[in-house]
Amino acid sequence: MIRFYNGPVLSLREGFELKNKEVWVKEGKICYTGKTPEELPEFEREINLEGKLLMPGFKNCHTHSPMSAFRSYADGLELGDWLFGKILPLEEKLTPQNIYTFTKLSILEYLSSGVTSIFDMYFHLDGFVSACTECGMRASICGAITQDAPDYSRVLREYEKYNNVSELISYNLGFHAEYTANRELMEYISELSLSFRAPVFTHMSETKSEVEGCRERHGLTPPALFEGLGLFDHGGGVFHGVWLSDEDMDILKKQNVSVVSCPCSNLKLRSGIAPLARLKQKGVRICLGTDGPASNNALDIFREMYLASLLSDLNQKGIPVIEAEDVLLAATKNGAELVFPDSDCIAVGKRADLVLIDMNRPSMQPEHNIVKNLVYSGSKDCVCMTMIDGKILYENGEFFIGESPQEIYERAKHELKEITQ
Repeated sequence: MIRFYNGPVLSLREGFELKNKEVWVKEGKICYTGKTPEELPEFEREINLEGKLLMPGFKNCHTHSPMSAFRSYADGLELGDWLFGKILPLEEKLTPQNIYTFTKLSILEYLSSGVTSIFDMYFHLDGFVSACTECGMRASICGAITQDAPDYSRVLREYEKYNNVSELISYNLGFHAEYTANRELMEYISELSLSFRAPVFTHMSETKSEVEGCRERHGLTPPALFEGLGLFDHGGGVFHGVWLSDEDMDILKKQNVSVVSCPCSNLKLRSGIAPLARLKQKGVRICLGTDGPASNNALDIFREMYLASLLSDLNQKGIPVIEAEDVLLAATKNGAELVFPDSDCIAVGKRADLVLIDMNRPSMQPEHNIVKNLVYSGSKDCVCMTMIDGKILYENGEFFIGESPQEIYERAKHELKEITQ
């Protein structure tokens, strides 16, 4: 059992109030929160919170983890040229071993920035799952199938397999995007969603040309098309959601569909700025993701929070702005509610997916408003500990994932040479 004591806890259970209280962790879950009792049990470790803030871990709700192989490889391009001209030809060369190695490389970055859960979309899933389970990373997988797949029923097999492989791993129905899916594939995913009463996830409305192309192909915007196909009858989420009309947002709200915004990637690929303030006004749940490290090029959730808070009101005058509190929820509790519901706050019975923030860093002083400090001036430099499922995987610059970072770096360099030859 691990004890946290003598410092502020931001539980996010009810609002943003900080309370000095004990938090105990046992067998992967939070087993006690409250005042210090007169008699204490024996602990495996006791962590003094003096000068530190304990809070739920960050949830990175849109990632392509193995794409750390292509970090800084194809910069300065718009989405179409970047994806079809540069990235896809190299992705065809990736092996399960490559997926395994470069997923581990990304996990190092997640942990050092306080991310305790990721929602990933990729292929060669055995390599991805092995990397996550070996490192102790909590991950949900989103189906990434396209119309070019020879057998659409692989989605069903993946759903049944990866929802039963580990408590750290879950699988959600999904497909890559409307522009890489034919009607047959989308109807098949819709049938699976109906059968399992399961939500569906996909890239959507990322660029203006994507929306225009969908209108040309189907006579509808992507949200209207998906609604008509029944894809969102059991809710779900869309990645990016940059080019949304008011009517589109009404559909998302009605269908209980969340928008996972990726501000850095959308700017870098010149896709645009998501209308987060308008989505908030419409009552659509907002989450945050980094996208992949090939289009970002970092996996730093603090950068996403900062940009999301500043960009959301840029072109939407007269609409209530996105507050720091909204952004922090998007990066934590909202993301948990999307696919990691048992790690949304610090409370008894919840998963012990926790982060320690060093409040003695210059960027975190003075403490007029800790939430605003986290969003506006915080950085991964402030993260001093990351715990997933009750296990400390990162602390004060050291990783505890069963393998040294240097071993991962060297293997990644070797494999990258083979990929790019």
